[in-house]
Amino acid sequence: MRRSFALLAAGLLAGALAVPTAAQADDGDGGFTIKDPRITESSGLAASRQHKGVYWTHNDQDDGAFLYAVDSRTGETVATVTLTGVGTPRDIEAISMGPDNQLYVGDIGDNDGVQWPYVWIYRLPEPATLKDQTVRATQYVVKYADGSRDAEAMVVHPRTGRVYIIDKQEEGGHLYEGPARLSASGSNVFRPTAPVDLWATDAALSPDGQQLAVRGYFGGIHYAWNDGKLERKGRLSVPLQGQGESVTYSADGSRLLFGSEGAESGVAARDVPGGGGGEGGSSSGDSGASGDGDEAEGGRLTVGAIGLIAACVVLFGLRRVFRRRG
Repeated sequence: MRRSFALLAAGLLAGALAVPTAAQADDGDGGFTIKDPRITESSGLAASRQHKGVYWTHNDQDDGAFLYAVDSRTGETVATVTLTGVGTPRDIEAISMGPDNQLYVGDIGDNDGVQWPYVWIYRLPEPATLKDQTVRATQYVVKYADGSRDAEAMVVHPRTGRVYIIDKQEEGGHLYEGPARLSASGSNVFRPTAPVDLWATDAALSPDGQQLAVRGYFGGIHYAWNDGKLERKGRLSVPLQGQGESVTYSADGSRLLFGSEGAESGVAARDVPGGGGGEGGSSSGDSGASGDGDEAEGGRLTVGAIGLIAACVVLFGLRRVFRRRG
């Protein structure tokens, strides 16, 4: 994943200024801390439908194709799944639960700035029993109709099973629609269908398939799904995190959970807009290209956001000084 100096600096500042209530909560759908020392680059989250309070995650880069089942009530890993039937992952950025308890894993990133001519999606059945095990996955080759894209957000419609990817661009990207059914032979071409007004690092569809939540590093937007013809509804209340990478709906659709990379990273919870199923009016937040803090109402910035802005001003002032001295 390529990140500018400004983005990395702001991310670190955001993590320092954020109030760590979610990371300290450890109360399941109300937020928790990932305690497994192996999970240092959690880049995706997906709520289990079979195992109450369990969330699937993965590292951005790992020594193999691994998924981790984390019990949100304790923050402990209760199962590690090793995928077979796939090649060596490049940059796993997303995970989503599809119909029939099928997990979809998006190896869709561009670590080291490589423009891959194709990327991969892996599909596997979610294990009915939580234990360390090996599961055979199906690997799909993905290409974009308009050339190579950097992407970190992937969703699977919970009823149709159709897969969508959102590319990652500072000025905003697009929702890319895959074929009605992925094919394990040949390439699956994804085509742009709707603009997304965000520098997207992850996205999630509500369990009823009616709402789409898209997050960036410092904010988010929620849309009415509208059969993939997105209708913007408002901003999401996204917590300030060191490097905000993931989002998922809780299994019952009442909450959005936001994750971050880093050792012992916190997963913060927010009620969905409108208070149920992801439906309702707008809430505060910001686009992924800039951030205004944890919560804001009536256009007022939080203390944390004001501190972030001030710190960034100082940081960039110092950067200019060092450049002159160099």
